[in-house]
Amino acid sequence: MKDILEYTDYRQYIADYYADRKAKTAFSWQEFAKTAGFSSPVYLKYVSEGRFNLSEEAAVRTAKSMHLADFECAFFVEMVKFDHAKNDDEKRAAFSKMISIADANKAKILEGESFRFFADWKNPVLRELAPAMPGAKPLALAHACRPEISAAEVSESLNFLVKADLLKKDKDGNYAQTDKVVTTGPMDVTPLAVRGMHRQMGEFALDAIESVPQDERHFSGLTLGITREAYEEIVQRIAEFRKDIIAIATRKPATDEVYRLNVQFFPMTNKSLNKKD
Repeated sequence: MKDILEYTDYRQYIADYYADRKAKTAFSWQEFAKTAGFSSPVYLKYVSEGRFNLSEEAAVRTAKSMHLADFECAFFVEMVKFDHAKNDDEKRAAFSKMISIADANKAKILEGESFRFFADWKNPVLRELAPAMPGAKPLALAHACRPEISAAEVSESLNFLVKADLLKKDKDGNYAQTDKVVTTGPMDVTPLAVRGMHRQMGEFALDAIESVPQDERHFSGLTLGITREAYEEIVQRIAEFRKDIIAIATRKPATDEVYRLNVQFFPMTNKSLNKKD
């Protein structure tokens, strides 16, 4: 079976561990549960199916029953915390620890780099800005950011972008993009980071209302009463509009400024209006 550091779902790991043992020996859910200290013979089966959860203490016992090494045990416990997290902050904290454990053991979580990219607004901004300022030192790039950041933060972000193969650096210290467009793709964990970025960018948009001259920004909005069918059609049009914007932005390689476009379409009421017969 796959190495535990390739997983982000502890329930799937338990299921795969059981299937792997079962294929080689007369292993049973009852034996599995007993070695992990559970009185119910099907407890871990139900955990793998999402019917029961593991406490942190039970997660440690289960990890040890699977003969996981110390760092693997710690990784398994963080997967449990990630799955049981009650909010995005708790999920981010658990997943960040999972990435740290994988890094310390020279392994890579499939979604780790994508998660890191979208977890901090500085990464996409510097990915656009650094190639547009050839030869610029981290301090100059820091001063060019809005809001201004430190040279150390710039260096950290650039090092990550190069390591993740999102930027390439030549012998003269100039940066170029490896691909023109970065998307989240069909991933499970990355949307968590994207939600955080939407919050960050939403706050910057509010600040821009007062801090950016009106001829350098554009704000507009609509309040609409719509049906579900209309909603789905509008979302599709927004997706098409975004593709058009990307085509315009990538038409020429030159960059004068780095802009952020927030496309927000959300309900202002709590529930659908009841239709009369």
